Amino acid sequence: MNRVGIFGASGMAREAGDIAWALGLEPVYVARDESERDTWGYPGAIILESEVERYLQQDPELRFVIGIGENRIRRKVAERFADRVRFTNLVHPSATFGRDQKSRLDQCQGVIVAAGARFTSGITVGDFSIFNQNVTVAHDCIIDEYVHVAPGANISGNVHLKAGCWVGAGAVINQGDNHRKLTVHEGALVGSGAVVIRDCEPDGVYAGVPAKRIK
Repeated sequence: MNRVGIFGASGMAREAGDIAWALGLEPVYVARDESERDTWGYPGAIILESEVERYLQQDPELRFVIGIGENRIRRKVAERFADRVRFTNLVHPSATFGRDQKSRLDQCQGVIVAAGARFTSGITVGDFSIFNQNVTVAHDCIIDEYVHVAPGANISGNVHLKAGCWVGAGAVINQGDNHRKLTVHEGALVGSGAVVIRDCEPDGVYAGVPAKRIK
C-alpha cells in the first residue's frame, strides 16, 4: 500500500489519517519529539521529526501533509521542512467540486479537505489550508495560505479569507460582491456559530450574531 506522511500527533492528525485511509493510503505519523510520540495511542506507524530524512531514504517517494490545526504551528513546520520533504494534498473522496475547481486545488500543496466539503467555482485556495467536515465554500472566494475552516462553516460567495485566519465550527461568512469581497483579515479568529456581515480586522476575535469584535 502507498503511504503518506502526516506531521502531527493529535486529533487533526488522526482526522487527516482517516482521509488517507479513505484514499487507500497508509498514514505514517510524525511526532515532534519523544514526549509527543509517547502519548500517542492511535493505531499506525509513528516516527519522530528527527527521523524523517532517514525514513525518506527507505521510501523516497513519500509525500507529506501537516495534520496540525493551529495555523502558526502548521506554518512553522512547513517552513522548517520546505527543502527537505515534498508536500501533497489530502482530499476526501466524498468532497465535491464545481467545474475545474478540483484541478485548481491540485495546483496547491499541503491542503487538507475533509469529508463532505463542497467547493463550487472560481475559488482560489492557498497552500497548507485546512477545510474540515461539511464545510462549504461558494463562488469566487479567495482563501489564502494557512487558513483553517472548522466543521460545518459556510463561506459565501465573494469572500476573502486572508492568511492565517480561523473560521470556527458552524460559522457563516456572508457574501461580498463582485466589486468588493467581504474580508476576514490576517490572523483573525471567527468564533463558532458567528455570522460575519462585515470585514474582520487583522488578529481580531469575533463572536455573535451578527459577529462583533470581542478582543
